[in-house]
Amino acid sequence: TITNTLAQARTLWDVLAGPPADSTAIILPETGTRVTYGQLRAQIQEMADTLAALGIRPGDRVATSLPNGLPAIVSFVAASMAGTAAPLNPGYRQEEVSFYLEDTSAKLLLVPTEGMDEARAAAKERNVPVYELALDESGYVRIAGASAGNAKAAAPDPEAVALVLHTSGSTGRPKRVPIKHRNLAASTRNIAATYDLSTQDVALCVMPLFHVHGLVASTIST
Repeated sequence: TITNTLAQARTLWDVLAGPPADSTAIILPETGTRVTYGQLRAQIQEMADTLAALGIRPGDRVATSLPNGLPAIVSFVAASMAGTAAPLNPGYRQEEVSFYLEDTSAKLLLVPTEGMDEARAAAKERNVPVYELALDESGYVRIAGASAGNAKAAAPDPEAVALVLHTSGSTGRPKRVPIKHRNLAASTRNIAATYDLSTQDVALCVMPLFHVHGLVASTIST
């Protein structure tokens, strides 16, 4: 069962490693494209390896400024494997992005092939390299203009920080919240069990993928 499979999971990669390769993992509603677990795992591993080739090491923060979609999902898991994912609200203004890039000590910023001008300007101001994510018609995401070469991202440690988010900052400056792989795996296990998810269920994600609920409850758990 799903619950039994997840009971052994200690990292985000463990969570994705269980389902059969030919099972559908994600449906892109805009195009009807279906991405299997095998395809999803392959592109996540390739992107993690590419990030390693770009110098990302465990603990290094990889910032992303992306709308909802497959690139946001793939880059989240890949960044958590090679380093630590630091997703940002794509609606942030330049000064807000600049703050988060500085506060997370982001090593690079991932953006779509078009748009995100505010984020790009903030990265230029902070001397943070910017790389674009390209999505092809088959539903495969890659870092444009970069390749893994011989680099290989190591399997993540359950105790490693997979994700860094921030508090809302309603009573002061936003504060970093580090979340470990084992924490995310446990949350995934709890959510799947609570909703009694099965391989027959399809979940429509309408929550933002720069927020923990969108990333974990709506996406990773399903």
